[in-house]
Amino acid sequence: MSENEHEAKMARPRMAAGALFFDEFDRVLLVEPSYKDYRDIPGGYVEEGESPRQACVREVQEELGIAPHIGRLLVVDWAPNPGEGDKVLYLFDGGRLSAEGRRQIALQADEIRGYDFHDTDRVPELTIPRLARRIAAGIEARVNGLTAYLEHGEPPEAGS
Repeated sequence: MSENEHEAKMARPRMAAGALFFDEFDRVLLVEPSYKDYRDIPGGYVEEGESPRQACVREVQEELGIAPHIGRLLVVDWAPNPGEGDKVLYLFDGGRLSAEGRRQIALQADEIRGYDFHDTDRVPELTIPRLARRIAAGIEARVNGLTAYLEHGEPPEAGS
């Protein structure tokens, strides 16, 4: 196989990164994007020359107007989309937002209509299934000190 043929077969996934934030009651923060009909986590696409963690920090600052410490990687999710192609999605631990940290939130008004903290058992009714699975895996990884690998929001079957 020539170098050009090999290059043509290489995956060029889009990458995105987001963070899980919690309040003192272990509820998870979800934002209401103006361009989606479901709730999402703060985050967005990785730009050229930017690491996934750097993208997460930038997107949180843009969307929420805050710059909290972004912790360790919780989830990597391979999530191809028929309309957008292959995606690799990274989910980081944003930690617990204090009352003071929450008071500092200043939403990016042209993209984010609102935000709130939700009990984790309500997440599936508030967002799309693959994101709900990713959030659940992130919460479990955070509790257990692990990092999860997912495909379409689910752990791949053992041996496949």
